[in-house]
Amino acid sequence: MNAAEISVRESRDRLVTENLGLVHLCANRFRNRGIEYEELYSSGCVGLVKAANSFDEDRGVKFSTYAVPVILGEIKRIFRDGGTVKVSRSLKELSLKAVREKNSFISRNGREPSIAELALEMNCSPDEIAEALSAAQPCLSLTRYGESDESEEQDIPSPFRESDIYEGIALRQAMDRLDAKDRKLIFLRYFRSFTQSRAAEALGMTQVQVSRREKKILSELRKDLL
Repeated sequence: MNAAEISVRESRDRLVTENLGLVHLCANRFRNRGIEYEELYSSGCVGLVKAANSFDEDRGVKFSTYAVPVILGEIKRIFRDGGTVKVSRSLKELSLKAVREKNSFISRNGREPSIAELALEMNCSPDEIAEALSAAQPCLSLTRYGESDESEEQDIPSPFRESDIYEGIALRQAMDRLDAKDRKLIFLRYFRSFTQSRAAEALGMTQVQVSRREKKILSELRKDLL
C-alpha cells in the first residue's frame, strides 16, 4: 500500500470514527418500530462507512450533510428488506461485546469511544471493531396480512424533520468542544438524569459547585449554538 492509499484510508477511518454520533441520531428516529435498536445502529454504521468511502470534500459540502441521507437510506433499507444479511456467530458475538464495551466506556467517560479506543479496550484491530459495529442483529418481520390473508409489504413512515438531526449534530459538536469534566457533567445531568447531588458525588465536587458550573456550561453552549 503506497503513501497515497494510506492517506485515503486514514482519512476515511477518521471520518467514520468522528461521526459515529450521526448514526445514533439517525437510528434514534426509528426506535420502537419493530426492529431492535442495535440493528438500526449496525445498518446506520454501514451507511456511515459507505458515505466515508464516497465522500469528496472538494464538492464543498460538509461530511455530516452528505452522510445523513446515506445513513438514513441504509436504516430504511432494513424495513424494506425485512432484515439484514446474516452474519457469522463469531462476528455477532464480537458485535455484542463491542456494544457492551462501548456502553461501559460511555458510562465511565461521558462520551462515545472512537473505533481506535474501542479496539484498544478489546484487544482487536480497528477494522474488526468497525465490522462488528456494523454487524446485523435479528429483526422482526414487518409484513402484515390483508383482507385476502396474504402477506403484504408496507413502507414504514418516518415522521420527523431532518432539521432535528442537524440540530442534534450541532449540539454534539458543541459538546465535543467542552473539556472532559464539563462534558461528563452535562452527560450525567441531561443524558443519565443524575441529580446535582449525585453528579457531584460522581465528579468529586460539591452540589453547589455542580450547580454553578452547570449554569456556566449551559450559557456557553447556548452562545455556541446561536
